[in-house]
Amino acid sequence: MKHCDKVFKITKEFPKEEVCSLAFQINGSVISIPSNIAEGSSRSSNKEFKRFLEIALGSLFELQTQIVLSYYKEYINKVTLIGLEDEIEELQKMVLGFKNSLN
Repeated sequence: MKHCDKVFKITKEFPKEEVCSLAFQINGSVISIPSNIAEGSSRSSNKEFKRFLEIALGSLFELQTQIVLSYYKEYINKVTLIGLEDEIEELQKMVLGFKNSLN
């Protein structure tokens, strides 16, 4: 959830023409991560929960791609890029580790 808030603050600074395109896509990806984890936790089996964790993991990879694109378009600087990528990679490891721990 903290990661969502951080990303929202960053995309809020994007150029106005990106509000309905790249910023929208980034915000959708970042919202999808905790939403899928929450939804999956309500499922009746670990198999179902794992599927939602896979979706959350896919959203993390999608977010990472969009963040790199934001850097290429010069909407974020290299320091922000590196910080976000580090956080995303840590979240990817956490979600994957959690998924793998479910039987």
